[in-house]
Amino acid sequence: MDMKIKEKFIAQWSKYFGDTELPITFYYTDEPGHAEMAGEPSKSASGRRCIIGDLAKVRKGKSLCFSKDTVGCPGGKRYLGFSEGLAPNFEYFLSYGIPGKLEGERYKKSPEIVKEMQNYSPNFKAPASHIVFKRWDMIEESDNPEVVVFFAKPDVLSGLFTLANFDQADPNGVFAPFCAGCGSVVLYPYLELKSEMPKGVLGMFDVSARPCVPLDVLTFAVPINKFDKMVENMDESFLITHSWELVNKRINKVQ
Repeated sequence: MDMKIKEKFIAQWSKYFGDTELPITFYYTDEPGHAEMAGEPSKSASGRRCIIGDLAKVRKGKSLCFSKDTVGCPGGKRYLGFSEGLAPNFEYFLSYGIPGKLEGERYKKSPEIVKEMQNYSPNFKAPASHIVFKRWDMIEESDNPEVVVFFAKPDVLSGLFTLANFDQADPNGVFAPFCAGCGSVVLYPYLELKSEMPKGVLGMFDVSARPCVPLDVLTFAVPINKFDKMVENMDESFLITHSWELVNKRINKVQ
């Protein structure tokens, strides 16, 4: 990556968002040496191993590399593209379960709706054997970030949301798909890389993954081609107005 681009964003982010935490990035590679290999994934409050817990370490500055063997959750493997299969009785697991055999999460009303939902779920195979996560300021020249992920509070999200819609007439420059937390962070924004009009993805609504993030934080993930345009637009957008100045003061006051 061009280090000038890296430093430019850091300067712009500080200018318009103060001391708000920097985003993390990820990219796929067949070269695992770009970051420390992740060990056994962290566990969520539900007891299931969840990659979102490990991303908390990345947010603090620890770069991590994952493969199919270090993503512990079956859903995580699927959403990161390391597995295409579904767990047995998945349609019951996501709905009301099987009495005496399987507890259901009740995220969908019936197994039939879950089965139909699969028609809308994109098939995704990881383009390489490893996925590398780094915080923005930890990026090196040898890195090639493909998606940028912000863990942010509402006021920051309002700025990112508005900036994502700044240069287009279509009011849907951001969308929020129903999926696991890792799906909104990895799968959907990664697929937007090849879209004619890339969109931002609002996420972390997954109830099972919520304990892995602060109570007032959601995610905003955007493919790098969309992100680059957002950075280019900063100095001519609403970010230079008094309206944003008022919001920015509140952002920095509550840090």
